[in-house]
Order: sequence, then C-alpha cells, then structure tokens
Amino acid sequence: MPETISLLTLNIRFGLADDGDNAWRWRKDAFAPLFDRYRSDFMAFQEVNDFQADDLGRLLPGYSRVGQRVPAPPFWQNNLIFYRHPWRCIHSDHFFLSPTPKIPSRFRGSRWPRQCTLAVFEKGQRRVVCINTHFDFKETVQADSARVVLARLSEIGPGLPALLAGDFNASPGTPCHRLFTDSSGTGAAAGFRNAFAPPFPATHHGFSGARIGDHIDWILYRGGLRLLSSRVIEETFSGRYPSDHFPLTAVFAWTAPES
Repeated sequence: MPETISLLTLNIRFGLADDGDNAWRWRKDAFAPLFDRYRSDFMAFQEVNDFQADDLGRLLPGYSRVGQRVPAPPFWQNNLIFYRHPWRCIHSDHFFLSPTPKIPSRFRGSRWPRQCTLAVFEKGQRRVVCINTHFDFKETVQADSARVVLARLSEIGPGLPALLAGDFNASPGTPCHRLFTDSSGTGAAAGFRNAFAPPFPATHHGFSGARIGDHIDWILYRGGLRLLSSRVIEETFSGRYPSDHFPLTAVFAWTAPES
C-alpha cells in the first residue's frame, strides 16, 4: 500500500447567519458523523466563526489548528486548517487578499476583506504545504487574489508538494483557475491540477442537496502527489446537511522520495 495523504474541505456557512432550521445550533450535530466517516489528515474550513471553531475543535481530538485570529471581532470568519497528529506545523502564515496582504484590507472591487491561511507541515521526512482560502466574487479580484496566493507560496514553499483548497466562488476555466493550473513553465506560478475532472460536480446547494450549483469549491494539488480518489460528499448526516456547500475530499499517494 502506498503512503497516503488526505484532505477534506468545506465552507461550513458562518454561524451567525439567520438560517432557520439550518442554523448552526441544529446542524452542528451533523459534523461528528461526517468526521467519523471522512476523517482526513487535513481539514480545511472556510467561514468559521470562533464559536464554530471551538465546536470543531471538540469534535476533532488529536488535531491542532492554524489560521484563527485571536483576538478577533465576534463576527470574524476564519479559514482554518485542522491537521492530524503526528503532522506538525513548522510554519504558518495568515494574510489578506489585497495589495497589502499583511494588514487587514481588501482589493478595490472586493465585497469583503478576504483571507488566506498557508502552512508548511512535516511528518517524519515528509513535508507539504497546505493552503486554505476564500475568494470574493468579481473575476478580476479573483485573479488578483490568485496572484497574491502564488506570490506567498513562491516565498515559503516553492519546491514542496502543495494542496490548495477553499471556496473560490469561481468555476474551472475562469481566470483565477487558469492562473493556478497554468503549466507553461512559469515556475512557482504554475502546475496545480484539479482533483476533479469534467463534468465538474456541483459543490454549492443552498441546503437543498440538489446538484444545481457550479463547482466553486476546489481541491488543487501539485508536486510529488498522485491522486488516488476524490469525492463530493452529498449525503446527509444525522438527517442534516452540514452546510450549504457540499464537503469535498481527496486522497493522494506520494510519488517523490523522502527528502
């Protein structure tokens, strides 16, 4: 059996939303059975309020997390990466998708100040970069955001295998996706592959369970990793959908030797 590495990503829908029967207080019970069935080395969550982060932490013993800003306003939304022991974080970086990534800010044309969490993890002789982000809606802003992410990646982990996950509010084929998947030989700014293939499955369903949305949540990968399986998780847990997005999961085998 090859040595594997696994990732789950989900926009959990921020817990302060007025979602009626789908409010966090009711649907958080769906996460324990979700994690029991699809426990992964890395869990990337978007739109996480602090009280949701606390709930997730209680449900994920044996995991640590990066990406939470403390202190933060009550309405703050985090992009968290939970990582399973014995993986350990040897570097983490939280930044804004803007012309000034190190201070709270946004691009002109971005509705919200969007963020990214990037971290380098180590287990034995293996190292991997894991990136979790949430893009805004305008195509030009999304492309500029992709350039910010790639610039940070080129500084921190240019030669390492990398996993990139999140809610991109964009489908494959859009400018930001092309920037990530460009394989024209432009160094750190090229070479990601999508863990899913056409026809790309819907990932947003608005708590309906219907396969009617676009493929706006992605798992991308590059460098020394071979895709073994990927899945959009469409089932309910404890009779509920965990979020208005479907979770995505992927499993990879290492192809590069230990270094």
